[in-house]
Amino acid sequence: MESIHWPQLTGALARREGPPPSPLQSAARPGPQPSLAPLLAPGEGAGQARRPEFLGVSGETLGWVASGREALWEKTRPREGVGSRPSGSERGGGEGGERGAAPHAPPGLGSAPVVGVGGRERVGKGRVPAHARSREGEVSAQKRAAPVFARERRRRAEDEGAMAGLLLLPPLLLLPPLLLLLRTLHIWPRLRWLAADLAFAVRVLRCNRALRARALAAAAADPRGPEGGCSLAWRLAQLARQRPAHVFLIHGARRFSYAEAERQSNRAARAFLRARGWDAGPGGGAGNERAGAAAPLTPGATVALLLPACPEFLWLWFGLAKAGLRAAFVPAALRRGPLLHCLRSCGARALVLAPELLESLEPDLPALRAMGLHLWAAGPETRLAGISDVLAEASAEADEPVPGYLSAPQSVMDTCLYIFTSGTTGLPKAARISHLKILQCQGFYQLCGAHQEDVIYLALPLYHMSGSLLGIVGCLGIGATVVLKSKFSAGQFWDDCQQHGVTVVQYIGELCRYLVNQPPSQAERGHKVRLVVGSGLRPDTWERFVRRFGPLQVLETYGLTEGNVATFNYTGQPGAVGRASWLYKHVFPFSLIRYDVTTGEPVRDTQGHCVATSTGEPGLLVAPVSQQSPFLGYAGGPELDRGKLLKDVFRPGDVFFNTGDLLVCDDQGFLRFHDRTGDTFRWKGENVATTEVAEALESLDFVQEVNVYGVTVPGHEGRAGMAALVLRPPHSLDLEQLYSHVSENLPPYAWPRFLRLQESLATTETFKQQKVRMTKEGFNPSALSDPLYVLDRAGGAYLPLTPARYSALLAGDLRI
Repeated sequence: MESIHWPQLTGALARREGPPPSPLQSAARPGPQPSLAPLLAPGEGAGQARRPEFLGVSGETLGWVASGREALWEKTRPREGVGSRPSGSERGGGEGGERGAAPHAPPGLGSAPVVGVGGRERVGKGRVPAHARSREGEVSAQKRAAPVFARERRRRAEDEGAMAGLLLLPPLLLLPPLLLLLRTLHIWPRLRWLAADLAFAVRVLRCNRALRARALAAAAADPRGPEGGCSLAWRLAQLARQRPAHVFLIHGARRFSYAEAERQSNRAARAFLRARGWDAGPGGGAGNERAGAAAPLTPGATVALLLPACPEFLWLWFGLAKAGLRAAFVPAALRRGPLLHCLRSCGARALVLAPELLESLEPDLPALRAMGLHLWAAGPETRLAGISDVLAEASAEADEPVPGYLSAPQSVMDTCLYIFTSGTTGLPKAARISHLKILQCQGFYQLCGAHQEDVIYLALPLYHMSGSLLGIVGCLGIGATVVLKSKFSAGQFWDDCQQHGVTVVQYIGELCRYLVNQPPSQAERGHKVRLVVGSGLRPDTWERFVRRFGPLQVLETYGLTEGNVATFNYTGQPGAVGRASWLYKHVFPFSLIRYDVTTGEPVRDTQGHCVATSTGEPGLLVAPVSQQSPFLGYAGGPELDRGKLLKDVFRPGDVFFNTGDLLVCDDQGFLRFHDRTGDTFRWKGENVATTEVAEALESLDFVQEVNVYGVTVPGHEGRAGMAALVLRPPHSLDLEQLYSHVSENLPPYAWPRFLRLQESLATTETFKQQKVRMTKEGFNPSALSDPLYVLDRAGGAYLPLTPARYSALLAGDLRI
């Protein structure tokens, strides 16, 4: 291989491109140098290399950068004598090296070749190559190159600054209009919660994936096995197989594992199957329907449960689901007309009663038997004829699983349960609960951030959606433990939490207010509660609760039994019921539209479409009805559904569910509850229909007209019922008869707390009662000239509302 000598190379470069390379360029490692011809303008001679500009960097600077890089390589190149060996091309002749003359170093740099004995160069293995530099030569070259590097660094800094300025100029020019746009669209304040919105969206995706897998597994299971039925039966059987010894339910001193819950529900299912004419096979296995057998129940029949919160409620509910029967959860406080109405509306064929309720229900038994209902009691403490003990019948059955095909639905939209809720029509309505909603409720606690090792405290009625679907079904969804209380006790609450190691509490707003009003106790310190989940918590109670019992997370939610929309305040912002971020509305779509409180109808534009509210404006919460978010309506006829559906909301032909609630969205995207519309208000965690109360009062012979509405009472959640009465001449007001009539015909939460006597009722031009005006006037005896009365719960009577009693009520000394 022909060697290349540096003097020849530098001369060639001088002849081709102008002046010889600088000392810095001469210090580069051996090898061909790049041509500078592209940097010369046509016709330019030697020494006239132009300096083109590229993003503010001159061509001269580019040349210095290349030269500096070569010099830096030479500075750090491995040398013999400091732990490295020369490469083959550097060794010259000899073994292991390339047989050719070593390249000479350029003049002025490096050291002379090392001369051995006889004046000859020392070459070969283990000898220093002829072109090696001495340490002194390198130091001298570095000193001469230092000013060049300093100038290069300054020029490079200037060029990089110019480049950075050019790159940053477009964003800087776009930043002011972008900030103005974000501020105009009210997006900027919401960006601070973007991380929380993204985290919750990920949680929703994981939950949906898990629920979809469960639905597919249930559909693919063997229909003859226990896991081939509905989603509720499938999930219970799965937990009994995966976590048989894990505690599912704690009620007082009793504890039930998931395996025991599965066995108890299997016995109840076989008892109900026997009542519908189904015979078990040999050994308690699969069986067949008895053809032509007289049975009180038929496949798909409805069985009403009038029971308190207890384990037997759950075994019967799960047993009905496994037997392919529908359960109807009747509020335990209903009597007389409202009770009969509920049973008729859901088409109940049988009724299971709590033994402790039989005495108060005895006057209704003839009417119940006249309806053709088969009556059961959940316990042996009954001596009434014609009422059998369903628990005794279940205990005599085998605890083997029943075939899954008995409960497998034809569609996930099929009704599997009825839960009663008060609507704008007055009397309770039976909301249809589908298999799809049961499956969706299994993900409630997962969305709230709970896990299978949590212990959940539940002191809510099971005939409510909050207690049954969210509390029990949500607990099954994560496989956790639930502490079930038949009745809430504020004084016992923290003792229970300490005893059972409670980590999650489900509440309604009233429960938290009761707790903060309790005197301090030792049990409230050192608890393990980390999460409280529920609805109806007022901001003032919220802050007091966290300040006193924290640190813990409060997760406020919003939802309706029959609704297709739910909100979660996963950020812990006090007073908010949810978020209105784009991510959340993509998963749970909803809108806020303008609402006229005078007419009780949504505001529409000239094209007949509803108008969306602006930030900070109260609006009616509506949600689109779709296959993913259906509205099944109520049992009893399609006319009951019309008031809950809005058509042509934003475009022709669309259908939205009307929640009947007014909410406000602030500039940060938080939803806050404003008020309830129509004839319904909320008191003690219950929906109170004014028409139901008005009908009960109008049945009195001395009452001519009634206007029922809700008023705000300081220190109490929701609104208390108030009734404006017009007496029928020549009758007078009989307070004793009125109290007796109300207590017999209405549940306690629907009793009017205040009475107001008037000569005539205020109405609009269309003869509609003025409820908004009456609500604003309140119940202050000093501000009203009409006679006022207040309910005294302790004394069991209505008393005149004097200024002294008004002051006692505000101070919390008068219990209503």
